[in-house]
Amino acid sequence: MAPISDVREISNLAYGFIASKVLFAALNAKIFDMLAGGPRRLSDLQGETGIGGNRLETLLTACVSLGLIEDGADGFANAPACQQYLVSTSPLYFGDYFRFQIDRQLYPLLLNLDKALRAQAPASVYDVMENPEEADYFTRAQHVGSLGPAAVIQKQVDLTGATRLLDVAGGSGAFSITLCRRFPTLHATILDLPNVTRVAERYIAGAGLADRIRVLSGDALSTTWPGDQDVVLLSYLLSAVGGPAIPRLFQLSYAALRGGGTLLVHDFFVDDDRRGPRGAALWFVPFLFNPEAVSFTPAGLQDKIRAVGFRDIEVRHVIPGLTRLMVAWKPG
Repeated sequence: MAPISDVREISNLAYGFIASKVLFAALNAKIFDMLAGGPRRLSDLQGETGIGGNRLETLLTACVSLGLIEDGADGFANAPACQQYLVSTSPLYFGDYFRFQIDRQLYPLLLNLDKALRAQAPASVYDVMENPEEADYFTRAQHVGSLGPAAVIQKQVDLTGATRLLDVAGGSGAFSITLCRRFPTLHATILDLPNVTRVAERYIAGAGLADRIRVLSGDALSTTWPGDQDVVLLSYLLSAVGGPAIPRLFQLSYAALRGGGTLLVHDFFVDDDRRGPRGAALWFVPFLFNPEAVSFTPAGLQDKIRAVGFRDIEVRHVIPGLTRLMVAWKPG
């Protein structure tokens, strides 16, 4: 990104949190759902939301200014993207990811970023997993957030004939479910914390895949991994663990794979020159609440992957400007 040259750009960054909270408030008040059927008047929305007219008008004005909704002759209406992604009945609904994980958990956490930079943070992103209710919220939100990249990855990799996938820190099972649906011979094991695997079991059952996906409750760094795997998937895991744990995870992956097996690493990556992209660079910041967490580049991770014996490493873009997929093979 070009260096800032106008003070207004600094102001836009400084006030950006207000826009975020407007989005979250509109989601929590179900504004987008209420507008799903077409334009509505302020008076109608006031009755349904139970929010006072002056306060609701201010919120809606802010939403209009941000392009989230439109204010036309017939009343307020959803912007096209909001109709598609923020209406809860839409098959592409994404709102719970923002409501549960970003607004409820990540936003309050970042209030302590100054302490985190000095290794004095009271909690980390994944400390919420110790609370069953918060783990449920986090995992449900991440399920929504993972379906998109999972849909991309299942088109980028050919797992034809593979029978065993180990999905390490697999969360809700979004990736395992997507890959098992795409490749009919594949069976998966999801290794994650007990409060997470309980949620994963619900999604697996709902997908009708309980006979092909099982869960293994435990910690990725201390639980014994099942061996003779065709594929090991590490998605959004390396960014969450400390730097010293990354080579260990690659060693465990290598040991768990059969000869000729495939390692898939999906995560945030900054460019090798560390000048961006902006989205990935910002997403590493919440993980600073783990004092040993690091940001990484494709070249840096490739060196670590090669060091444990993997070969023929490829890097592919998944969510442009945000995540990438590294594919590596264990020699046969």
